[in-house]
Amino acid sequence: MTLKPGAGLLFDIDGTLVESDPLHLEAFNRAFAPYGHHFDRERFGRELHGLANEAIGARFLPGETKERQWDIMMSKEALFRELASEGIEPVHGLFELLDWADSIGLPAVAVTNAPRDNAEQLLNSIGARPRFKGLVIADELEHGKPHPLPYLEGLRILGAEAANCVAFEDSRTGLKSATSAGIATIGMATGLEPAQLVEAGATLAARDYRDAALLEFVKGRVLA
Repeated sequence: MTLKPGAGLLFDIDGTLVESDPLHLEAFNRAFAPYGHHFDRERFGRELHGLANEAIGARFLPGETKERQWDIMMSKEALFRELASEGIEPVHGLFELLDWADSIGLPAVAVTNAPRDNAEQLLNSIGARPRFKGLVIADELEHGKPHPLPYLEGLRILGAEAANCVAFEDSRTGLKSATSAGIATIGMATGLEPAQLVEAGATLAARDYRDAALLEFVKGRVLA
């Protein structure tokens, strides 16, 4: 079997490459407590999961100016980076998948709504930054997820065709972004349940990258 022309892999970062959702939940609760907000895991998954900082600030801090909303969100992200600096783990099986991709010349790109400082820290902390051909930061584009633009930019960086690619996402917002860009997407059930991910548009869902069905699906998309 050979690699299809324009094949590639596109990965979200938080909750997809790394197990970061519990740290985001803690950081949100610390940063938002003075404003009367508290999030449990279910509310986090329903109302915050995968959203861009600008959208979160507008929704939960409507009494603040846009500038103040952004400052509060950046304080939350600084809290997250402080928590993540104490140690963070990749999703199980990630490096086995990346090793296989490298062995056949299949390129990968990371696509995230997170700020660049977060994304670089997380990728470097697990030693994964060199494995990616590029890093798409939605805050640096005209539109973030759930708009398809971040994934379209990822395809551009890879020089890839959506029909021959697979994306990996863990949130409803990310799934909408990737699938709207025409990319078949696997939902990673690190926060949401598999059924919720499929309902949100995932072609299939997996707990981690060791799932045999995940690898078979990827092979079917990228190999001829």
